[in-house]
Amino acid sequence: MSEIMTGERRPSRPFRSGASLLALGLAGLALAGCVNTPRPTPDTRLPAAFEAPAGTGQADLDHWWTSFNDPQLTGLVETALEKAPDARTAAARLDEARAIRKGQVRQIWIPNTPLTGNAGRTHTEILSQTVPAGGIPFTRGGDTDSYNANFDVSWELDLFGRKRAGLGVVNNDYAAARFAYEGARASLAANVAQSYFQARGLAVQLDDARQTERINASLRDFAVKKANAGLIATSEADRAESDLASTQARVANLESQLDGARRTLLVLIGRGTEPLSSLPIDAKLDLAPPAPATIPGELLGRRPDVREAQARLASASGTLKINELALLPTFNITPGVGLSKSVSPSFGGGSGTSSTSTSTWTLGANVSIPVLNIPALLADIDAQNARTQQAAIAFEKAIQTAYGEAENAMLQLAADQRRVDVLTAGEARAERAYTANRKGYALGLIDLTTTLQAEQSWRLSRTALTDARTDALLHAVQTYKALGGGWSPASVEAAQNVPQASTPTQVSAK
Repeated sequence: MSEIMTGERRPSRPFRSGASLLALGLAGLALAGCVNTPRPTPDTRLPAAFEAPAGTGQADLDHWWTSFNDPQLTGLVETALEKAPDARTAAARLDEARAIRKGQVRQIWIPNTPLTGNAGRTHTEILSQTVPAGGIPFTRGGDTDSYNANFDVSWELDLFGRKRAGLGVVNNDYAAARFAYEGARASLAANVAQSYFQARGLAVQLDDARQTERINASLRDFAVKKANAGLIATSEADRAESDLASTQARVANLESQLDGARRTLLVLIGRGTEPLSSLPIDAKLDLAPPAPATIPGELLGRRPDVREAQARLASASGTLKINELALLPTFNITPGVGLSKSVSPSFGGGSGTSSTSTSTWTLGANVSIPVLNIPALLADIDAQNARTQQAAIAFEKAIQTAYGEAENAMLQLAADQRRVDVLTAGEARAERAYTANRKGYALGLIDLTTTLQAEQSWRLSRTALTDARTDALLHAVQTYKALGGGWSPASVEAAQNVPQASTPTQVSAK
């Protein structure tokens, strides 16, 4: 980069011709040429409707967890968003991004020009000196003090929009950080809800296992009594005892799993040091709420990961524009002021000192024209163009991933709800059959094997129903997350100093 100075720190010297400065600028434009790299155009098309069954629920996507009508779940999610390590880490990263943006904006618009000053003392000793007869010594030994203060400014004139392009990159980088923050919080809320429903599923299974233990203990007592009375073989009593032992082992295993799930949930919400007793889990699984009514296009505005990918594409495109503008000349104005003072021994004889104080000002300009480094700048443009294409592809992938996740989640939720309906009816029939068989066994009308088979069929039905209800709740959470729930786009857009990237509909489609 060659640099031609058009002003100096000598105010009495006239400026060089303005025509020369204009000529240099035109020469720089001629050298740079007209570079306009084609921008990638990501495909943002989506089907008009999901192939999954249309949702009918009217849910508040911003606070979707309230749709489950579970005060404990709501409290856990709100606690996690406030105190969880993941939430605090996301907030700290956003604070870092905000501070970086503030520094970059100041660097763009405010000259990074320090006020400089220096002071020094020089001691001189005359070792030898030749003075003509009758003359006065020209040099005196002693101390010389000097003081200087300068404030020189270099301000780039934004003739070609280089600073504006840089500000756009900074704003889009911060927007991406903000969307990453919202995405982290939305994922945290979903993880808390899924962990909570998994713990509830284990609590229901544990309750069923304890009921089975109680029933098997009763059957064992009946079998022992009948065996002692000679009404049945002792092998049936032994079998009842074995079934009871298996049930007791299952109870112990489920108790440990439930305790582990509760501890995991406490850690997740930022209460990992509290005892397990501080987090009671009810053995109850409510029905999952219906999928909210939505259309695919809403994913582009609601999914924080899609918005983040869009902001990163805008940032990469802005960086490409800055690289193109680097081929053009840079014009700077360079005003400055300075003060200096010098105190030195007097040369006129005697032991006094002389002091000189001066002030200076400068009003100059310079232009920098890329000449020999144009090939390197063109290589930078090619590299950034490749990075911009990667960002465009990542944006397309984020859109397609969002659509796929949302449709799959709604399909799974619809299937789970159908499965719950079928298994609920089947479990009721199996329970009625078991109750009838147990009464018959108590009266001696039905053998133990038939009774145990009826019980096993009922327990399997209950286990399948519990699994289906748990899966439905988990897929309901996944559906809300896939649809972009858990944050408010309006609150982000209204937040102070939050720049917005272009909306997805403003991005050209293939």
